Amino acid sequence: MRPFTSTIPYSDAIRLVLDGAVPTTRTEHVPLTDADNRVLAQDVTATIDVPPFNRAAMDGYAVIASDTTGASAVAPRALRCVDRVFTGQVPTRTVGAGECIEVATGAPMPAGADAVVMVEDTDRSNDDVRVRAVVMAGQHVGRRGADIAAGQVVVRAGELLSPARVGAIAATGVTGVDVYARPSVALLSTGNEIVEPGQPLAPGHIYDINRFTLSAIAGRHGGVAVALPIAGDSLADLSRALDGALGHDLIVFSGGSSVGERDLILDVLRERGTVLFHGVAVKPGKPTAFGSIGGTPVFGMPGYPTSCLSNGYMLLVPFLRKMARLPPWTPRTIEAPLARRVMSASGRHQFYTVRLVDGVAEPAFKASGDITSMANADGYFEIAADVDAVEAGTKIKVILFT
Repeated sequence: MRPFTSTIPYSDAIRLVLDGAVPTTRTEHVPLTDADNRVLAQDVTATIDVPPFNRAAMDGYAVIASDTTGASAVAPRALRCVDRVFTGQVPTRTVGAGECIEVATGAPMPAGADAVVMVEDTDRSNDDVRVRAVVMAGQHVGRRGADIAAGQVVVRAGELLSPARVGAIAATGVTGVDVYARPSVALLSTGNEIVEPGQPLAPGHIYDINRFTLSAIAGRHGGVAVALPIAGDSLADLSRALDGALGHDLIVFSGGSSVGERDLILDVLRERGTVLFHGVAVKPGKPTAFGSIGGTPVFGMPGYPTSCLSNGYMLLVPFLRKMARLPPWTPRTIEAPLARRVMSASGRHQFYTVRLVDGVAEPAFKASGDITSMANADGYFEIAADVDAVEAGTKIKVILFT
């Protein structure tokens, strides 16, 4: 055994992690159908006006606004309907004095008309239309370029594409955009006891969990997870595994980061690169390491599934989002009374999982090795390092996982 001689506070760990996250500069061109939740790498500038013509904003009649002066329910103004225009049609008639043209919402405005009277404010008999409301010039008309003008920057580089921003780009006729590439995350589970799910489980062995939880974390927060073969607990195996991981933007080991005789990740990391920290004063997740090899950042995550996933949220998520140029993660929170007393490890910042039952936060944490400590939880609350216990009934801020 090689026990921890010291650990660093969580605040120092997150600072070092964020300092080591370099935003990606690689870009790729993607079709607009795949652009949601990507970060734009180049301004999109409109080459056309949107809408590209003046259009009716209501179903009704295109009119000369001055022809409706004084119109009311008791004294309607009489106009003659000379044509009808639907969406996708080009008007062929000009509206003259005392005339109107029936228009559908979104149809191009006929020449001569400068307003639309809503159909609800009219009565019609054959081609005779009686207008019961006054309209002003420009009323119920969508002006050409009112939404987007040609030459206008529609979405700027560095902005996160949302459904609405994708829609704005589509409105200009663009079919694809340049976005920043998602960082490639090499995931490497280690341990002689780890078995790929679907394979026979021999005595003393367990199925790999961490690769799947970390893959989900990477996928949700801007990365592309690349699963590598499970590596055994030897320096030779780990070194070969590391060779296969180099070339990716980020390497994440799970297992082998603690202080046991076969916890060798630190040896490999020290031999081939730099260790920025090993051991964080948190629970769960104390045996976490961070460093780099040849400029490639490396996380050494604990093998216990809850410890691994917890620090996946606390350390890997902010790192990956910065690398992917995504905005910082701002999970939803809710206040709830704690159902029963919770003890905390002295000197360690604790992330304690809870589930919400009828508005009350029920403790869900079992042990660092039990994935259901998180699978059966809705979120977690934080217990400061100098707090030994949180009493039942205390209002806590629950940080939700989704």
